[in-house]
Amino acid sequence: MNYDIIGDIHGQADKLEALLGKMGYASRGGTFRHPGRMAIFVGDFIDRGPRNVDTVNAVRRMVDAGSAVAIMGNHEFNAIAWHLPDQDAPGEFLRPRQGKLGDKNRKQHAAFLAEVEHKPKLHAEVIDWFLTLPLWLELPEFRVVHACWHAGYMKELRPLLTPDLQIDRDLMVAASRGGRMEFRTVEGLTKGIEIELPDGHNFLDKDGHERSNVRIRWWDTEATSYRDLAVMEDDLRARLPTSEAPRDAGHRYDGAKPVFFGHYWMNGLPQVLSPAAVCVDYSAGKGGPLVAYRWDGDGPLSASQFVWAG
Repeated sequence: MNYDIIGDIHGQADKLEALLGKMGYASRGGTFRHPGRMAIFVGDFIDRGPRNVDTVNAVRRMVDAGSAVAIMGNHEFNAIAWHLPDQDAPGEFLRPRQGKLGDKNRKQHAAFLAEVEHKPKLHAEVIDWFLTLPLWLELPEFRVVHACWHAGYMKELRPLLTPDLQIDRDLMVAASRGGRMEFRTVEGLTKGIEIELPDGHNFLDKDGHERSNVRIRWWDTEATSYRDLAVMEDDLRARLPTSEAPRDAGHRYDGAKPVFFGHYWMNGLPQVLSPAAVCVDYSAGKGGPLVAYRWDGDGPLSASQFVWAG
């Protein structure tokens, strides 16, 4: 089987339709199909773009028809947590809706909520579908995860997942509680891994918040310094220390087979990140293209296999 691994869509259904058409998928029987390929979606179907429900429906119909598989991104996890009541705090939800944090959360979900918040039946239906999405996918040829392939986290979490690697409603509660193993592992797989900077080092992020930890390039086995490991804009990266991070800091990919992921808002021409790692998120939700990698089953990973639209 040949596959097309498709990056974060973020409500950009126009770009999705254009990309699928460019790759030879055609609408038949109410969904997009390809005679010899299957699409794999890395999550983050919603938020930011103008056609959230259309995006979810397009992906869902492809999955139901057997022409695609899809995994969960952090935006789907967050949307579920926003929707589910917190049974330990009557009137509250697993993702806070009140105060400054609630305002921040609502702003992130604004585009999606604008389409579903006043349609409770539709909203609940979409959330139920999000709960069917597995956290990762492992095929004989390659692996797919939204943000970080971490075998240790997966081993810890797997006994709590459904047989199809899905999060149920009970696990959603534990995974929404900071400080718990369930929170740490689900956040690592869907948002990536962070490490603390050396004492005295901090920086202001793009929103003006002071931070003393950085998200790392877990796929880069050659990076050793804090500066080289950090996932951030070049101007911020230049301010980080060049000292070597502890070898046990964070996590590095084993490279046993190729891994595909999204999440990191890449820009520029799509490129292979390492001999065993490809990111397919090139900021479709922020004006960039929607990107796919066409897996044809043989040969090393190559930039020639990327295709994009938008």
